[in-house]
Amino acid sequence: MTQQYIRRLEKIEAVLREALPEEPDVSQMARFFLTTPTAGQAGGTALGEAVKFLTQPGRELLSRGGKRWRPLLMALVCESLGGGDAALPLAPLVEFPHNASLIHDDIEDSSEERRGKPAVHLLYGTDTAINGGCFFYFLPLVCIETWDVPAERKNAVYALWSAYMRRLHLGQAMDISWHRDFFSLPAPEDYYTMCRMKTGCLAGLAAVLGVQAAFTAKTRPAPEKEGPLRTMLGEAAEKLGVGFQILDDVKNLTTGIPGKKRGDDLVEGKKSLPVLLYLREHGDRRESVARCFSAARSQGCSAPEVEVLIGELTRTGALDEAESRGRTLIKEAADLFSGAFMGLPGDRDARSLLADLTDYLAG
Repeated sequence: MTQQYIRRLEKIEAVLREALPEEPDVSQMARFFLTTPTAGQAGGTALGEAVKFLTQPGRELLSRGGKRWRPLLMALVCESLGGGDAALPLAPLVEFPHNASLIHDDIEDSSEERRGKPAVHLLYGTDTAINGGCFFYFLPLVCIETWDVPAERKNAVYALWSAYMRRLHLGQAMDISWHRDFFSLPAPEDYYTMCRMKTGCLAGLAAVLGVQAAFTAKTRPAPEKEGPLRTMLGEAAEKLGVGFQILDDVKNLTTGIPGKKRGDDLVEGKKSLPVLLYLREHGDRRESVARCFSAARSQGCSAPEVEVLIGELTRTGALDEAESRGRTLIKEAADLFSGAFMGLPGDRDARSLLADLTDYLAG
């Protein structure tokens, strides 16, 4: 990773640490909860301990790292439009909900690992993980309240965040409805819709927030460009997110994903694109695939049926086709990013880094 990326990621990490401190001070407590507990107040000590209990799940997952490509995308979009660091204060709006969704995903999927360590709900209990995950969705709204921009700009970001969070949860509902039933078989087009909402959603929000932030800066593009740029860059980022998810699904069934077990998507009953493409061409294997899902659910990734199905997906070319579709979407996203900036003033270095980021996500 180049020094240019490292410098930006260090800035992002600093913002995230400030937004979720290990020991919130009095002023932060006031911003978070409209109260300032101290040991000398009745209930103050207990309230302070409860705050630690509330923030532990999110802080634990965040401390394990992650690519942070969503806030990086947001920052680079803003810079590419001449907005400099104006988007940095909004980094928690895309990174915290992503981590919150992982906490809840692991509960819903009965996952055992996340980023190479036990899933958060196994460390702290399901009740604490659910509560902490929900808090992690809402905590970043504080960064809008403290953002130094006119009220109408804040209100626009509130509305965006709310709409995108609704989409995120609808996508998750689609995914849950499919993996509960081994015999359900969504069409590949339905899978794309689910991924646009569940995974592409936060990428799209990142790009749109990058545009919003750039237009609060002094060196912003012409005002009439804001709406079209939000639309074009939001679409590009959603494609990027879907392409990234497809490649993630392929890796889960081939090389494995760092911090997770190879084939654990099958344990979770996930209807990923490789499986859907395979069943589209081999509908007579539907019951066999359902039996594999059932065996994986009961025996884990060590079930022999897991490797049998992965072998079938490889032999029939379903994995290769899914990978090709993922890379195509990322290439389309890169072209949209490039076209959106054409003829506009801005930071050429940031645009080059944004292009490199799409290549990186393509693996």
